Amino acid sequence: MCKHILNAQVSIRSPCCRKWFDCAECHRASETHPLQQASEMVFACKKCKKCFRKDTSDWDVDGSDEYCPHCDNHFVIEAKEPKAMLQVEGEDVRVDARMLKDERVKGEKQLRSIFDLEGTENKLC
Repeated sequence: MCKHILNAQVSIRSPCCRKWFDCAECHRASETHPLQQASEMVFACKKCKKCFRKDTSDWDVDGSDEYCPHCDNHFVIEAKEPKAMLQVEGEDVRVDARMLKDERVKGEKQLRSIFDLEGTENKLC
């Protein structure tokens, strides 16, 4: 699982060390040598789990080389990178709902109503 690109569709086999990585940043983070560039790349589709080769020197501009040849998964898409967020820390409310206020439970301050049986002196005439 790549922490740099959240929607990586393929893994890439690096030609220098023959290991599989999701992106060039993952290779840079785990290896000490620079990534060797080659015209032929080996990909492994994450949808169908099959490997295929693509020659990047004659990459089609019409977009036909952007799909897995086995399952037609579109693997050349705009990358979604992780962004910094500010969130409330707490457990999932479906599991632990102690942080939520239950609107059905009334507090000490109750509203007056003409339908209250107690406190007849506060009723409207």
